[in-house]
Amino acid sequence: MSKDLIDAGTFLAETLEAENAALAALDLPRAAGLLDTKQRAIAGLSAVHAPAQSHVAAERLARRLQALALENKRLLERAIAAQSHVIAVVARAATPAPTSYGSARRPGRPAAFALSARA
Repeated sequence: MSKDLIDAGTFLAETLEAENAALAALDLPRAAGLLDTKQRAIAGLSAVHAPAQSHVAAERLARRLQALALENKRLLERAIAAQSHVIAVVARAATPAPTSYGSARRPGRPAAFALSARA
């Protein structure tokens, strides 16, 4: 296995580990900040032309990358679900409460009413 392949694969693995740590902590800004680095790491690995021979180190690296990628997918799905939940909570809080007939009035103003005192 070539040194270029090992270096590129290791860089991608370290990037995925950093992103997974951020996602596990639900630190979405930090995880999003790693997008460019992850794209560079993937492009770097894709650009390496290695011989198609089987090698123990290459297989170990491939298994490590596969496990990290699966964990990354799971954590990304979790982060998306959490973010969707937060957005739904905020949207519900921002929606005015429905009014029933007779109680529709502008908030902040007292309701108009009249008294009749007939004898």
